Amino acid sequence: MPELPEVETVMRGLTPAMQGATIAQADVNRPDLRWPFPAQMAERLTGQQVMQLRRRSKYILADLASGESLLIHLGMSGRMLVSGDPLGQFTHDHPAAEKHDHVVFHMDNGARITFNDPRRFGAMDLMQTATAAQHKLLAPLGPEPLGNDFHEDHLIAAFAGRNTPVKSALLDQRLIAGLGNIYVCEALYRARIHPARKAGRISKGRVAALVPIIRDVLAEAIEAGGSSLRDFRQADGELGYFQHSFDVYGREGELCRTPDCGHVIRRIVQSGRSSFYCSQCQR
Repeated sequence: MPELPEVETVMRGLTPAMQGATIAQADVNRPDLRWPFPAQMAERLTGQQVMQLRRRSKYILADLASGESLLIHLGMSGRMLVSGDPLGQFTHDHPAAEKHDHVVFHMDNGARITFNDPRRFGAMDLMQTATAAQHKLLAPLGPEPLGNDFHEDHLIAAFAGRNTPVKSALLDQRLIAGLGNIYVCEALYRARIHPARKAGRISKGRVAALVPIIRDVLAEAIEAGGSSLRDFRQADGELGYFQHSFDVYGREGELCRTPDCGHVIRRIVQSGRSSFYCSQCQR
């Protein structure tokens, strides 16, 4: 599933084609994805100007002139592809329609935005912009790891007394929004913290040091266009490249990249997810 850097990359790719433009026509080609689409979704989107695109955790939000916001979740295999952008940001002609093109936005500037999702684990919903933060999917979320509300005091307080592994704590969207398996593994490696260590037993100094490390890992991944694993593509159809910089994720059995370490990367399963780490460097 795309994590924060991938969703941020897609949102940034959509912005030149969508923000400030009007949805001349919205085609909704099925009644649902993971959940049913909201009532009259095509009619409520058609003719609406996109005032702003933004991201909350792993969701893209398009604020409309109508006072509603469109929530988009890419799910496991969802892709939003741009074609025919008259501003020259994208060079792709409009492709032929495909079987899994479930929602298509024809923009008044000539761009076409296609939501393609073979597995149909993605989702879309409409809500009032003024109360979007109270939506059932957004209300429980913790602070954005790249925002001002994510700081040393927050993480120290969030970890205090927790008997869960630090890997699980960092994946808890109520504590921090948007972190996923890949970037938590990478951040813990840089912080030299074992993924199974109990969150409440890590010193305040080491917890505080995690904050800038998490920010750096995410920022570098965004700069690289995300990580292209399985189905992820950017909005222009290109691949992301951060996977070539992974220190531990997916490198089971390979040598640790820390100079003079000499140990190999190991994998354990935590709550059904693979955790990759170096037993020598991470304690």
